[in-house]
Amino acid sequence: MANETVVHVIDDDAAVRDSIAFLLETADLTVRTHESAVAFLAASDRSPGCIVTDVRMPEMTGIELARRLRDGGSREPVIIITGHADVPLAIEAMHAGVADFIEKPFDDDLLLAAIRRVVDKAGEAASAEAERREIAARFDSLSGRERDVLKGLVEGHANKVIAYDLDISPRTVEVYRANLMSKMQAGSLSELVRMVLTLQPFTNDSSVI
Repeated sequence: MANETVVHVIDDDAAVRDSIAFLLETADLTVRTHESAVAFLAASDRSPGCIVTDVRMPEMTGIELARRLRDGGSREPVIIITGHADVPLAIEAMHAGVADFIEKPFDDDLLLAAIRRVVDKAGEAASAEAERREIAARFDSLSGRERDVLKGLVEGHANKVIAYDLDISPRTVEVYRANLMSKMQAGSLSELVRMVLTLQPFTNDSSVI
């Protein structure tokens, strides 16, 4: 896990807050502490990262914080720590988008492993999102006719079939195919298909395939 990742520790109990912060700092993690969820949201210098928060706090609970971040479009992973764990609470936390749910008292290594796991997973998701955006930008650069040819290719049709369906010559299909392969930066048909399959759930454009 990258050392520049900031772990935000939120707990209204200063002793617990400082104890967790010390643990994370000894693991070479950058830590910011906050006395409440409200204080965390109000922090002007809040860097994106991983959030470790107690569940029961005045003004706003850890689950309410996770739900607010999720509804606001945040992808920061949230780990809930609680000394009052039960199944309904765990289910509520997962519905709020919480990445992990840890019961007190917890083993130090368990918390560190959970942080590394959710941060790595968030990083993978961010990379996948960036790839989808790049593919979407390439797709947007295609002309309408190039998209028609792309659809035919992804459906497995030969150039002659695509030409017949679009009422154009096979040679013209070849030109469109070469252009769209270049614009999509696809080195092969299989790579092009993979891109389209990646793109469809991102754009929700069922006309692509």
